Amino acid sequence: MRKYNLAVVGATGLVGREILKILVERDFPIKKIKVIASENSAGKKIEFKDQKLEVITATKGVFKEIDIALFSAGTEVAKKLAPQAKKEGAIVIDNSNAFRMDKKIPLVVPEVNAVDLKIHQKIIANPNCSTIQMVMLLKPLAQKYGLKRVVVNTYQAVSGAGKKAVDEMLEQTKAYLKEEKIENKHFKHQIAFNAIPQIDTFMDNDYTKEEMKMINETRKILAKPKLAITATCVRIPVIFGHGEVLNIELKSSYKIEALKSLIKKSPNIELIDDPLNYRYPLQTDTETNDNVLVGRVRRDNSLKNGINLWLTANNLRKGAALNAVQIAENLITNNLV
Repeated sequence: MRKYNLAVVGATGLVGREILKILVERDFPIKKIKVIASENSAGKKIEFKDQKLEVITATKGVFKEIDIALFSAGTEVAKKLAPQAKKEGAIVIDNSNAFRMDKKIPLVVPEVNAVDLKIHQKIIANPNCSTIQMVMLLKPLAQKYGLKRVVVNTYQAVSGAGKKAVDEMLEQTKAYLKEEKIENKHFKHQIAFNAIPQIDTFMDNDYTKEEMKMINETRKILAKPKLAITATCVRIPVIFGHGEVLNIELKSSYKIEALKSLIKKSPNIELIDDPLNYRYPLQTDTETNDNVLVGRVRRDNSLKNGINLWLTANNLRKGAALNAVQIAENLITNNLV
């Protein structure tokens, strides 16, 4: 079996470290690997399998002989380095917002639209974490019943905002319990024991960038540019796992058991739906489960063909690192590298 030269850009961040962990777990066919980060991290050592990899910076020529570069270093870094990586011969899989809405660049969730990888021109965008778990559920429903309207409310973990956000929540929690002063540095408001109805900055239409990402990315991934969809994104004080409430209006009628069966058979989706025995997806469940977990599935009696449900997924893994690695695996399987 052929092995590949990889680079992980942003290797010292939460998502970068998760990528490295997943590459080991899934026994990715690696010949050589480079770990790349900012100058602040240069020279640090990262454990990988039985090696200690030295962190390097992205100098000219660093991507030569690299087959696949997995980026998780933010939008500005991606805009600067992805063209360099492409020019030097690597295929870029980028986890930032830099290229997601570029019409020439595929935005891919392998379970949903892997076919779009065939048109890649050496840059592939990884969708927003909250979008990924939602479209995995919407795709089978769209195929069988059609989608008329989607309303999503998210309850997103602080790890989606990075390690500093997690540290701030933990410090605030300690301060709150000790009745000490609480300081806000990363978030505009206290996040411990609180919910903040804002993720990212507000736009002219009063939606946040996060909300518009979900709307626009979903339309692109599902190839439904006119899909009626609206979103409200909320940050809550959990470390891992995004939760989402979906209210979906289908185009055609359905039977609830048939719909549940469809969800259960969908790839990498797990139905946990036994409310009488207190079984439904929890955000803590996603710490050890890479599937999208779906439950509380019930008919919306306020409109024709309406459905309500709740889903959770690990935002660092399927919402970011795992999806990126699955894209790379798909490229290899289909001889697109």
